[in-house]
Amino acid sequence: MLTGAENYFLGVDVGGTFTDLTLVRLPDIKVFHHKVPSTPEDPSKAVENGIGELLAAEGVKPSEVKFFAHGTTVATNAFLEGRTARTGLITTAGFRDIIEIRRQRQPHNYDIRVPKPPSLVPRHLRREIAERTHLKDFLPNIEPNQSNLESILKDFQHEGVEAVAICFLHSYKNSRHENLVASWVKEGLPEIFVCTSNEVLAEFREYERVSTTVINASLGSVMRQYLSKLDKRTETLGLETRPLILQSNGGVASADEAARLPVRLLASGPAAGVMGAVHFSGQMGFKNLIAFDVGGTSTEVCLVENGEPLFAREKEVGGHPVRFPMIDVHSIGAGGGSVAWVDEAGFLHVGPKSAGANPGPACYGLGGIDPTVTDANVVLGRLHPEFLLGGRMPIQSRLAHHALEEKVARPLGLDVEDAAQGVLAILNENFIKAIRVISVERGFDPRHFALTAFGGAGPLLASQLSLDLGIQTILVPAAPGLLCADGLLVADIRRDFSVTHMLNLDEAGMGEINKVFEKLEYDALSWLKKERVPRDQWSILKGLDMRFLGQSHELRIDVREGILEKDENIVLLVNEFRVEHERMYGYAPDSPVQVVTFRVDAVAILPKPFGRDSMVSPASASVKPSPAGSRRVFFQQMGGFVDTPVYMRAELPSGCSFDGPSIVEQTDTTTIILPGQMAATDERGNMILRFNEDPKKV
Repeated sequence: MLTGAENYFLGVDVGGTFTDLTLVRLPDIKVFHHKVPSTPEDPSKAVENGIGELLAAEGVKPSEVKFFAHGTTVATNAFLEGRTARTGLITTAGFRDIIEIRRQRQPHNYDIRVPKPPSLVPRHLRREIAERTHLKDFLPNIEPNQSNLESILKDFQHEGVEAVAICFLHSYKNSRHENLVASWVKEGLPEIFVCTSNEVLAEFREYERVSTTVINASLGSVMRQYLSKLDKRTETLGLETRPLILQSNGGVASADEAARLPVRLLASGPAAGVMGAVHFSGQMGFKNLIAFDVGGTSTEVCLVENGEPLFAREKEVGGHPVRFPMIDVHSIGAGGGSVAWVDEAGFLHVGPKSAGANPGPACYGLGGIDPTVTDANVVLGRLHPEFLLGGRMPIQSRLAHHALEEKVARPLGLDVEDAAQGVLAILNENFIKAIRVISVERGFDPRHFALTAFGGAGPLLASQLSLDLGIQTILVPAAPGLLCADGLLVADIRRDFSVTHMLNLDEAGMGEINKVFEKLEYDALSWLKKERVPRDQWSILKGLDMRFLGQSHELRIDVREGILEKDENIVLLVNEFRVEHERMYGYAPDSPVQVVTFRVDAVAILPKPFGRDSMVSPASASVKPSPAGSRRVFFQQMGGFVDTPVYMRAELPSGCSFDGPSIVEQTDTTTIILPGQMAATDERGNMILRFNEDPKKV
């Protein structure tokens, strides 16, 4: 995909507050970073501003950029804020209310009065049509009739419908009916966005399928408009390469694919950070890690085992399920801007309310009066008392003290320092709960993993979290606040294909299994060809969702190469499933095993500007750096404030080491090294923090 001796790779990640950019020059792997304020009213404007400023600053011609990857929160924000297309639903007669009946799961176990989120499509825009595909082949199917659609389309036009989702009961078995109706809708309403459930999610469980399809339809016009604006702005800049858009599965796809399946972008931003954490931690020699991404309003955590992030098949977004393979990122409403508050019973809470960027924490001096996590860190001396962002953001520590004293310390009868320490302790408990969700609750011991800290506040808060969890090692990349933009440049092209086809393995042969895989593989290879990926970069991965007969949940088992060649290998598939079931749940009954869903992942391995397998030299203790200064910082382990050396990250030589307590400052974050910890740097500026003994004994 790349030509010439010198190329530039560009990654642009759009966040709610800032748009981050990474430019990498090859072959010397020279990295340039840039940050500009986001423009929520039109995110593509910030992308244009950032690219223009970065290329101009480094003297790079737009035509020299040969690869452009983009992560975006446009789809997520549009959906959560209700800025979506007016959507109609066409479904099988008798099933218009599936989307409202849901699964009868309650948002709260002990309060049946908790309101559920409003239906994605109002009932008068959910329309039925006579059609049916029967699961038993001896029953004749009922074909849809175009004449039954005419009144529906007239009503949709009258109601101002901008998108139509088509979801029939058993379309995963027979896609013909949906495709036929879609062609009629496009013919009658050519200006609107139309999608079918068989192209979005060809799997059973009709509620999850219709929810995912409707969300995809509602986001279609939003993403088309955004990507169209992005195209025009980058063309104006002179870029000759179209962007590849990061999806929730950690892979990139063309802008056309992203516009067709925008539902797959709902976790684009968090996925970029995880991909960056996986890559750079792997270069430091760590394959098992917990990605810890702390921003201003939220924190995302993800467990990575043997260099691969864990995947989820289903998530809820705004109370609605979306179902497709995605990186299993767990988010909580806690970050640097989270507000600390005391309830009527006198209990201290942190979040989920956030001060945001404007007015922001009290110390920003922009009118904020509520104490936040940032204010607590200022009070304890952990953040610079006069400025942040390398001096670009002045702060007022007296305002942080005043906010904490008035709204936390005085109501609780504490002094300000104890109140600030209490805020961080509550926040840390929230982090611990989040990490338990992705580790302990899934059979993993967090003590066996390294913690990769990034985001604006990750390195600031990681050491205490590791201490309480018993995690020995913390990894801090060279540019933690820009890791999402870096992560865009290490992603591969990827698309996941699936179809529900139930087979009992004690009755089926490999011929039937291979027949289903052949169809999926044909679709996958056709997609790679359409994405214009060179054949030497193609890779196909196969998997089976399996369960014991009668179960209502499945486990994915990866299909090893060559295992599908012989009928007798079915017993190997069954045994692999039993072993995985035992590992996950602690038991494996002697019951028949059933295949439910077939999966094929189409992957194209892209060049990596940072190097794919190039390990960096391990950190050594041969060089002792000199601190840039010192300040009084509160450390609970030392009983209060102590004089603490402060190091500038940009001035730390490779191969240096120093002990805690200490502070490391850089433009995009601050790193805290606790007493009993040692920090060391490698040849690429990454920093590794280790406890001198078992953290639980420090």
